[in-house]
Parts: sequence; structure tokens; C-alpha cells
Amino acid sequence: MEWRDAEREYDDEVVGRSTMSRLFEESAARHENRPAQQYKGGVYDRTLVGSAVTAAADGEFRSLSYAEMRDIVRSLSAGFRELGVEADDRVGIFADTRMEWAQADFGLLAAGAVVTTVYRGSSPSQVEYLLGDPDADGVVVENAELLDRVVRVQDSLDLDFAVVMDELGSDGEATADDADFEVHTLGDLYERGSEAFDSEEYESWLDSRDPEDLATLIYTSGTTGQPKGVELTHWNFRSNVNQCYRRFGPRPDKGDLPVIDENASTVSFLPLAHVLERLAGHFLMFAAGATVAYAEDPETLQEDFQKVEPTTGTSVPRVYERMYDAIREQAESSPVSERLFEWATEVGREYFETESPGMALRAKRAVADKLVFRKVRNGLGGNIDFLISGGGSLSPELCALYHGMGLPILEGYGLTETAPVVAVNPPEEPKAGTIGTPVVDEEVRVDSSVVGEDTFEDSDGEVGELLVRGPNVTDGYWEMPDATDRAFVGDDELDGSGDGDAADGDAGSAQSRGDGGDSGGRWFRTGDIVELRPDDYIEFRERAKELLVLSTGKNVAPGPIEDAFAASDVVEQVVVVGDGHKFVSALVVPNFEGVRKRAESEGIALPDDDRELTRHETVREWMDEEVDAVNERFESHEQIKQFRVVGEEFTEDNDLLTPTMKKKRRNILERFADEIDAIYGREYEEA
Repeated sequence: MEWRDAEREYDDEVVGRSTMSRLFEESAARHENRPAQQYKGGVYDRTLVGSAVTAAADGEFRSLSYAEMRDIVRSLSAGFRELGVEADDRVGIFADTRMEWAQADFGLLAAGAVVTTVYRGSSPSQVEYLLGDPDADGVVVENAELLDRVVRVQDSLDLDFAVVMDELGSDGEATADDADFEVHTLGDLYERGSEAFDSEEYESWLDSRDPEDLATLIYTSGTTGQPKGVELTHWNFRSNVNQCYRRFGPRPDKGDLPVIDENASTVSFLPLAHVLERLAGHFLMFAAGATVAYAEDPETLQEDFQKVEPTTGTSVPRVYERMYDAIREQAESSPVSERLFEWATEVGREYFETESPGMALRAKRAVADKLVFRKVRNGLGGNIDFLISGGGSLSPELCALYHGMGLPILEGYGLTETAPVVAVNPPEEPKAGTIGTPVVDEEVRVDSSVVGEDTFEDSDGEVGELLVRGPNVTDGYWEMPDATDRAFVGDDELDGSGDGDAADGDAGSAQSRGDGGDSGGRWFRTGDIVELRPDDYIEFRERAKELLVLSTGKNVAPGPIEDAFAASDVVEQVVVVGDGHKFVSALVVPNFEGVRKRAESEGIALPDDDRELTRHETVREWMDEEVDAVNERFESHEQIKQFRVVGEEFTEDNDLLTPTMKKKRRNILERFADEIDAIYGREYEEA
């Protein structure tokens, strides 16, 4: 049976229609004695220690079984009810990704609450908006520091309570005294809930919730304006669990292919406030009966992988780019020489991209594996079956390189509004440079009217804005009816046919693919330009709002050009600009560590100050070489004609990246307006 047919026909006790609370209860019943969570000692001063959990040794992981996690979730749920939480009350979670985040999430959902998420790095003004817009009744915060951010804006909020995960300490106690709402610790809430818990009453709370009820509000990252609260129901998430499990679960046709089941494990480190980790590293894993370990200190992520030995993991392209930099640096500082590492990676990439490798290539791949790749895999615990990439585009070359090292990255695509997975590469047939094929019950369609006729002329398939519909797609934005209306379009508005078939009309060409879904609903406009290929795989091209329209009329997608620098050892980040101008230019941030390492190896003295370094003649020459090498891969109108080297990395702290590491282009253009003005002070004749 072909894997696509097997996906559609696959049924399992994990696949079903229920609330997320019921999903967790059913999984916990099936896997009572299996490990559900692993938490690390010496990181947090947890208030659950002593009552709900035993402290883990410093730097070591301790496991909770599904039965133990279920006890905590039930007690927290009863505790929230004791605080007055009722069905459809909005309660925020404001914390880093950690064991208690997951427990509080399931506890609140079981109590009937709607969970609204707040990123750990949110400023007081952002906290004010993210708790005030949904009119939150309460908030679960990580520690006294985050409680203080809430208290500072409490006059504009209407909170009844805050629950703090960690011990408050004397400063925190003072902050709690200043709060005009009740403040409790998570440990106290657990004990209060344990005393009040009644199994029949708890079951009644779960039974009263319907899959169509609102489960969460997740606010968009705000790269293009004020964040919007995306309404996601229990069924939006539950259906996406079904869709992903049919792709990655233990189907009979899988054979020796890796799967996500009760034997799977992951290290969770992306923000649970973001929809990608909430689904892939949380709901999906717990539905399957897998184990989730929490990397509760970003500085020890590699050490955590080695201790946990996970089978899978989910991250964003930026993390995989940095991981590759670290892999290369470690390899080159070991007995493996730089030349050997580069040879091995080229062999690995060639092996992956060759449909039928011959004996000679297989032999070279075996040598590369023994000398280099096995050490790389052991550095990540030695058990990785595959990794998932989402939340942005991954360089095809870097993706192929990971595959070649025996660390397959399966790139996917989704949005907050789709809970989130729309498409992902199947383990059976991964294709680097694509975001895979649509998951089961997901309809996709391309509206080509939003791109110029000469855009992506080299494409074999339909190119345009991706439209989607399916059971995982949101009904809209919280109290934003106009924004909701703008985000959706009907068949009749596209082509007048209303049947979803390929057609040409006033809105341009549209092509429908997928396995069905909510065929009676409207299409959600993703705002992303893709190519829908004849083989049903999708290639991501660019955000529609980020396409550069040159003054010559040519359209340029900056993303692929920026991604082409991903494997460079001397370039850290690139932003391509040129909208409204005659030619493409770029801002280039050096990889300062890589630059200094190369300079040291060549006996070149560089300034200690990073900004001074960007003005060094040799560094500029190296950047010029990198730009020239990338330009060879693109058409003339897409090539970078001028660039400026800048000395400030784009980060979340300086508000140039979102919490999920996407570039805030508007902010970057404002921050470096002088550099851009210097480039376009006059339109260079040679352009």
C-alpha cells in the first residue's frame, strides 16, 4: 500500500474526536507506568517539590510517570476550580518551557478554562496587552520577577489571582503584598486541589466540555503589527494531533521507519507559548504516550540531549543553523580536521541527493560516517531518528547535509491559525527544499493572482498565495471580526465555481490538493507564497508581504537568498532589501566567532570591538566573497549588488527577532535606516 493511502486509512486508539483533556486522560490510562515527563534539578526552586514531586539531583533528570503526571494535573484542575475558575474563563501562562507549564496547561483545560499564552521575554506593556486583550481572570507565572511585571500593569487588568511556580523569596513576598489580586504558589494550589478533588466532579468538568469549545488564545508574533489572538478550539488541536499521528505514528506499513509512539522521547526547549511546540512537543507527544524532557537551561542544551538521548525533537531553522555551526566547530577542534569535515559533509550531501548511490559513494559514506557523522550523532544523544523543522524556511543545502549525516530533518509548514501543521515531509519520502505534502484532511489551494506573471518563471507547478482549509483551521481572531473576514475567502470569490477545482477567474489561477477536510468552509489566506508542485510537495517561497518589488517591476523573494548563507562559517545573519529600488542589496551580520577563528588561523590581527571589526578591510573582503558565492546561484535581478556589514546581531533582546526567531523586518529596516540610505543614496549605474 502506498504511504499516502495508508495515512488516510490508518486508525488507532490515539486517533479520535475529543477534547484535549480527554485525550490526556485516555493516554494516561493506557500508559500509567511509563515515563511522561523528565525534569531537571538545580534549575528552579519549585514549589511542587515536597508535595507533588521529589527534587531531582542538581544537573540530573528525574522522571514522572503518566500516573504521577495525571495526579498533578487533576489536583491542579481542582485547585483552579477552588480559586473560582469556571468554564470559558481566560487564564494566562507566563513562563519558560518547563514541566509545570505542561501540567498547568492540562490542569486549566480540564477545569474548563481557555489558556492564553505569554512569552517569557514579554515586557510589562506586552504583558498588559496579552492579558488585557482577552480580559484574563488569572495568570500562572514562573517566578517573582514575572509576577512583578504583572503587578506593574495591574491597574489596567482585571485579575482575580496569580499562581507562582517557584518560591517567591522575600522580594517576591513584597511584590505579592503590592498585588491587588490573590497570589498563590503552585505548590499550595496543588495541595488545595488534592484535598478538594472529587473524581465524579472532575469527570463532570471533562464531560461538560465539547471539542468545538475554545481551548486557547495564542497571539501572533506581531511581525506585521499588533498581535492578534488566534482562537483555537479543542478540535482544532485534536484534529491536528490526528493528522500528525497518521503521518508519524506506528502504522503497519512503516516497517523499519522511525515512528512517534510510546517509545519515543523528545527534549522540549522551544517556547510552549508558541503553537509549534504546543502541538509537536506537547499534545502530540502526550497523545502517543511518549516522554517529554524539559531543557530548562538553554546553556546546557547539548548536555541535556546527551543525558536524555531523545529519539526526536522539534525546532526552528535558526536553531539548526546554530547547531550546525557548533557541530562544525567541535569537529574542527577535535582530531577531525577542517578539510576532513568539509569532505565528509560533501559526501553526506551527495549520498542523500543521489537516488541510487553506487558502491564507491556508499563506501565513502561509510568512511565519513565512521570518522565524522557518528560523533555528531553521539553529541545529540546517539538515538535521534529524525528532527522536525518549522516556523520558517530551512536552507535546502543545510537540510540535505543533516540528512547526509544521519540526522534527517523533516521540514514542515504551519501557522498559529492552523494549530499549526498544514504540511510536513513524510519519513517515507523526504524531499529537501520542500515543506512536504499536506497532512490528511487538509485542503490546499494556490491563488496566483497575488504574484506577478514573471515571478518564479522557473517553476513547474502553480505559484501563488497558499490557501488552506481543514478541521485544524481557526474560526478567526479574538474580538476582531474585520481581521477575521479579511483572512478568509470563499470559492466563489476566487473563481466563481465554488467547487474547489482548479480554475481561472478574476482572482487568478487556483489549484486544489489534499484529502478533503471541511470542504464547505471558506479558505484561510496564509499570506505565504508557495509553489504547489505536480508531485503534491509544496515549496515555500516567501511571505507575500515580504516580496520585494523592484522599481524595474521584477519581484524578488528575499528568503531563499538569505537562507543560502546558512552554512557559511563567517556570516551569521543576512537581511535582503530593495523594495522600490532598482537592485537588491543586503545587511550582513558577521559570525564574529568564525571570523576571529579564521583571522587567527591566517595570522591576521582584528580589533576587539565587534563594530570596529566590521570596518576591517579583510573582513569586508571575506563578506564580499560569501556574497559573490551566493550570487552565482541566483538570477541577475536577484543578486545582491551592494551590501553593508553591520555589527549588531538580530536578537529577541534588541527586538529584531520574534520569540520564535523570525526576523522583524520592519524593525531591522528602521534600526539600520542609515546603512540602507547609504546604499540607495543614488541608484548605482552598474545595477
